[in-house]
Amino acid sequence: MRRAYSGRAAEYTELLGGIEHTARADRDYVAAWAKSVDGPIVDVGCGPGQWTHFLAELGSDIVGIDPVPAFIAEARARYGASRFRAGDAETLGVSDGSLVGVLAWYSLIHEEPSSIGAAFTSIARALKPGGTVLLGFFDGDARTPFSHAVATAYFWSEEALGEELEKAGLRVREAVRRQDPGARPHGALIAQKVGLD
Repeated sequence: MRRAYSGRAAEYTELLGGIEHTARADRDYVAAWAKSVDGPIVDVGCGPGQWTHFLAELGSDIVGIDPVPAFIAEARARYGASRFRAGDAETLGVSDGSLVGVLAWYSLIHEEPSSIGAAFTSIARALKPGGTVLLGFFDGDARTPFSHAVATAYFWSEEALGEELEKAGLRVREAVRRQDPGARPHGALIAQKVGLD
C-alpha cells in the first residue's frame, strides 16, 4: 500500500489534495467533531494534508501523520503553516493518553481486516479516557475487499467496526451512513475511549 501511494502521490494530490475536493456534508461533520475536541488531535493517514490544514484553520491543535514520505512533502509544500510528520496508526509517535482526538478519515480502508485491531489498540492507547476517534469508511459487506484506484481496500459496517473498536476499549457513540450519486456508500462513526462517561 505504501509503495502504491508513493508512486502516485503527485497524481493523487492533484486530483484530491484540496479540501474543495471533499463533500460539504463531510466537511461539516468533521468540523463539528473537531469543535467538540478540546486538546491535541492526530490526523492519521493525512495524505496531502487537506483535512489537517482544514481543521488547523478552524483552530484545532492538530498534526497530520502519514507513512508515505511523498505525501508529507506535498503537505508541507501546500500547507506550510500546518504540522506534518511521518507515522501511521500503529506508530502514532505520541505518549500514551496524550490525545483527545484522532481523525482516521478513510485512512484505514487498506488495513487487512485481520490487523485492523492493532491500529485501534494503538489509537486507544494514545487517547485520554473520554477521547474520541472519528473514522470515515466505505460502508458495505464487512471485511469484503474491492479494487480501489490505488490499492485493495475493504468495506466495513458500523456493526463490524464497533466490534473491533470495543475489543480495543473504544465504544461507538455515533454513526452515520450516506449514499451519494455515483459513489460507493459512505460511513462514518465516532468512538469514545472507555473510562469516562
